[in-house]
Amino acid sequence: MDMGLNGARVVITAGAAGIGREIARAFREEGAQVAVCDIDAEAVAAVDDDGIHAEICDVGDRGALTTFITGAASRMGGIDCLVNNAGTAGPTAKVEDIEPGDWEDCLAICLTSQFTGVQAALPFLRESANASIINLSSAAGRLGFAMRTPYAAAKWGVIGLTKSLSVELGPEGIRANAILPGLVAGDRIRRVIEAKAQRQGRAFAEAEADALALTGMRSYVTQRQIADQIVFLASERGRTISGQAVSVCADTQALL
Repeated sequence: MDMGLNGARVVITAGAAGIGREIARAFREEGAQVAVCDIDAEAVAAVDDDGIHAEICDVGDRGALTTFITGAASRMGGIDCLVNNAGTAGPTAKVEDIEPGDWEDCLAICLTSQFTGVQAALPFLRESANASIINLSSAAGRLGFAMRTPYAAAKWGVIGLTKSLSVELGPEGIRANAILPGLVAGDRIRRVIEAKAQRQGRAFAEAEADALALTGMRSYVTQRQIADQIVFLASERGRTISGQAVSVCADTQALL
């Protein structure tokens, strides 16, 4: 299906690996120009698509992120879509045991970098005929998440940021939406489940079954399913969708 994104100019944070890389691939398949940044130098070096410009950037560094985004806009001749994908798991601990610095670091990456990205991209989005901002939240942005309070707080904050942006920027033709992934198939969730199984002295299969039982569909979601939803929201077909927290989570009902 042609989504009408040929030539679109897309910026993706943390776009050289994982979900971000799949988002970049999906946009490239539609003919978009893509610029990505990532803190992982090896992942950046491995990006081999001529249509994707990749560079190293720590999104927690306001100056570096702003420079990356303005440079991407100059290189591509503007920005039509900003995908704030960068995130970090943050600490796993009881709230009283979390170090203030770990709290601040998690919010800096998961939430403040999105604010910074929007501020940097906004002058260019205002010049676009099809402008959109897509922020990555999480199922943890609508559910309580014990032992992961910094991460959950940041992801709930992303929803508030997104809805406020949609109200503020909607009159200018700029839409803003959030994506809430659930259990995303891949090495990362496998490591999480393995660690939990080890802590509980249980087999991986048992811990995995418990995690999937918290989803209505009893299944993972894939990186590509998340990327496809983002491409749709950024396309002309999604141009009346704004201010939404879109769950791509196989109906996740609780988090452990």
